[in-house]
Amino acid sequence: MNAFAGVPLDEIEFRASRSPGPGGQNVNRRATRVEARWNVLASAAVSEEERDRVLERLASRISKDGVLRVVAYRERTQERNRRLALERLRELVREALQVPELRVKTRPSRAAKEARLTSKRRRKTKKELRKRPTLDE
Repeated sequence: MNAFAGVPLDEIEFRASRSPGPGGQNVNRRATRVEARWNVLASAAVSEEERDRVLERLASRISKDGVLRVVAYRERTQERNRRLALERLRELVREALQVPELRVKTRPSRAAKEARLTSKRRRKTKKELRKRPTLDE
């Protein structure tokens, strides 16, 4: 599904907690760290093929329950961190859903083969000339 604009907001669960990031006293008092969680297995936004692709490509980031988790705590406010987490989550999914272009196998041309062999011959000659001459020569 190439027209996939992102993960639907109603399928994302946000959790806030205290942040280790910048903010001075603010960090000690406010829950500015945001964790965005999306259950890939239960999502209705992706087809089976897309779900398999996401599960395969993001396997290291998805829990056994099928939940993709992204954390943001760089900013000082919960709202900015929420936007950051959502943006990262959607970018991860967008990249995982891209179908790689199939590589078309090609063979080297006759000229390319000849050029490679010529350069190998030159290199061989150059190295032979560096050797110390033997007594029979």
